[in-house]
Amino acid sequence: MSYVREYRASKGHLEVENFSTSVGTVVPVGSKSAVVSSITQLSLNGDKASITELCKVLTTGPLNADTEVVVGCPAPYLSLARSQLPDTVGVAAQNCYKVAKGAFTGEISPAMLKDLNIGWVILGHSERRAIFGESDELIADKIVHALAEGLKVIACIGETLQEREAGQTEAVCFRQTKAIADKVKDWSNVVIAYEPVWAIGTGKTATPEQAQEVHAALRKWFTENVSADVSAAIRIQYGGSVTAANCRELAAKPDIDGFLVGGASLKPEFIQIVNARA
Repeated sequence: MSYVREYRASKGHLEVENFSTSVGTVVPVGSKSAVVSSITQLSLNGDKASITELCKVLTTGPLNADTEVVVGCPAPYLSLARSQLPDTVGVAAQNCYKVAKGAFTGEISPAMLKDLNIGWVILGHSERRAIFGESDELIADKIVHALAEGLKVIACIGETLQEREAGQTEAVCFRQTKAIADKVKDWSNVVIAYEPVWAIGTGKTATPEQAQEVHAALRKWFTENVSADVSAAIRIQYGGSVTAANCRELAAKPDIDGFLVGGASLKPEFIQIVNARA
């Protein structure tokens, strides 16, 4: 299981996921059940003081020894976070572009992130899709380029409330995933983050059974459309109002490999969520 912490434009948001690297020990990335990972993404939030405090909290823990923590910062603070965290804690960018360089004012390339010793990037977030109009194709192109440049990718998918009520949850998630699968050949450094948009920062959450149903459908899709090996190895996170109160029940589901955690990421209970399978 793994964990990613993400602070959104509106409030703190923690993304939690399952990767195959434990703190201080690298395990084969293809091993789905190897360990837990935590990634903190700050979105359009945070300043030097708050990020410094966050780094202290994550450094102190206590965290499950089988947990890899990755802090996702706004671009101006990536180097700050990297300098204040131990090597056992990774750092993720919240976005990057699909080319190495060029006349793309305001964009960040994977090569620039690598130059800062940043090893992760979150791509395809629902806010990038909805607010900035990023298409499935563009997100797939960004993922492919990030992987080619040596970054690990958290690829986000998920349906809106209207799509869920229309019975389109699987169709939307499969479409978004297919756009990635059409271009990605090596999945060993990709984590899928399923985030039902209607449950982000709303206080609503899918029941463990609802979440498991979508995760199981996604894993079946990978079996039928990519390969059984990738299906067995891929980490699929759940995101949407995960709290200390529901994290253990969610974590017990066989196809939920981690979480995208919202407001709880700013509270002491975040440690309980990271340790959900301890």
